[in-house]
Amino acid sequence: MNQIHQSTLEFLSDLKNHNDREWFNRNRTRYEASKANFESFVQAVINEIITFDPILKGLEVKSCTYRINRDIRFSNDKTIYKTHMGAFIVRGGKRNGDKFAGYYVHVEPGNNSMIAGGAYIPPMPWLTAIRENIAEQGDEFLRIINNKEFKEIFGEIEGEKLKSSPKGFRSDHQFIELLKLKSFLAARIISDKEIVSKNGFDLIIKASKIIKPLNDFLNNY
Repeated sequence: MNQIHQSTLEFLSDLKNHNDREWFNRNRTRYEASKANFESFVQAVINEIITFDPILKGLEVKSCTYRINRDIRFSNDKTIYKTHMGAFIVRGGKRNGDKFAGYYVHVEPGNNSMIAGGAYIPPMPWLTAIRENIAEQGDEFLRIINNKEFKEIFGEIEGEKLKSSPKGFRSDHQFIELLKLKSFLAARIISDKEIVSKNGFDLIIKASKIIKPLNDFLNNY
């Protein structure tokens, strides 16, 4: 069955309270079981997304998931381990997250799990292309993000905004508020109860189908 186990949430919750190497090594068997559960779940998500987004055909979970160890070299937060598990399902795997919009699956206890999609802080050439597409096809972009199902699942498009109009665009442009965005994200928080339920997988797939038109628009450059 394609389901996140309660034991996976419990491990991550305990890890948050015991974020040290000694505890982790003592509980490595629990970690390995939780990792296997998450990876099995994500591979099932990938396989289902491929049915409606075939450009992802052949994508494997190992190229989409992240290590549990945090990179603490340049961080004031020296906790060793992440207290969530995440996977970015995108063309070519997570290494292409700065090139293409994709689907992000996040499992974290405390009602912090998530299904999300879109483009997070795209680098300038891509961001410029997105803005040019919005300037020319803003009505189509609005149709996507104002779709009834999109609104029901995600609410509003999210992303940090510039305070003034981006270079090359008039401040009175009809789509100026969209052009000011620096990220273009759709995110739906998933409760602990939902993520471990039999319906958790279906919710993620339903949301991913609704994300696809957004991703297609953002990837059209």
